[in-house]
Amino acid sequence: MTLFLVGYMGSGKSVIGSKLADVLGYNYIDLDDYIEEKEASTIKLIFKKKGEIYFRKIESIYLKELIGVNNTVISLGGGTPCYGNNMDLILESEKSLSVYLKALIPTLADRLYVERFKRPLIAHLETQSELIEFIGKHIFERAPYYEQSSIKIKTDDLEINEIVDRLVLELF
Repeated sequence: MTLFLVGYMGSGKSVIGSKLADVLGYNYIDLDDYIEEKEASTIKLIFKKKGEIYFRKIESIYLKELIGVNNTVISLGGGTPCYGNNMDLILESEKSLSVYLKALIPTLADRLYVERFKRPLIAHLETQSELIEFIGKHIFERAPYYEQSSIKIKTDDLEINEIVDRLVLELF
């Protein structure tokens, strides 16, 4: 089985994905890291030099490469399920399961504010209130895609191990 973790940036997909893979004895892949390796460039530079449209195209190509990879947890970028037919590809794969790591906007803003310069979509935002407004608009647009996931876990106020434990219980 391939487990795809979806959710907004800052929801914990990478940290939880890595820990969940360890617990399950699965391989772990962060789609952004996979893209950086394949493109020999950082996501930030890809956005800067080639733009978001190029990024979304290659993101879909690399996602298709990973669908159906057995015994693997894959953390997707926050926008991955929302572009092209990416979410449909995940949902239609018989060997895949999607998990939505859901966090409230204030939680996401607190997590993201200190690291916003590492993330191309929010690097330009200067204040916490600008970030909250940006996240709110994005969540409104993206939630319909995220909500299609087979499993939904609210991550606010939970430790990483608690989230992983809940996921394991949901899976088995």
